[in-house]
Amino acid sequence: MQETNEMESGMPENVVYVGKKPAMNYVLAVVTQFNNGARAVTIKARGNTIGRAVDVAEIARNRFVMDTKVQNIGISSEEITNEDGTKSKVSAIQIILSK
Repeated sequence: MQETNEMESGMPENVVYVGKKPAMNYVLAVVTQFNNGARAVTIKARGNTIGRAVDVAEIARNRFVMDTKVQNIGISSEEITNEDGTKSKVSAIQIILSK
């Protein structure tokens, strides 16, 4: 039997998707993942929320889970389809914090 890294909802475990909510909401999600035994947590964001994702990583690392380090940072572009059907590229970031 192969062990997967996804919860029953189909979303990967230990991944925090940063959106438009306040940064502390996402910091709480990261800290909760580490408190539940995760060895690494991935923070993902795209577009205008990239700055908030960096804030989340730094707040979690410097104030709450001090024994973590930035394992990797990945940047990319993703093509999305707008509401009017046109396609546009949007920047994305993935920050992996590990203990």
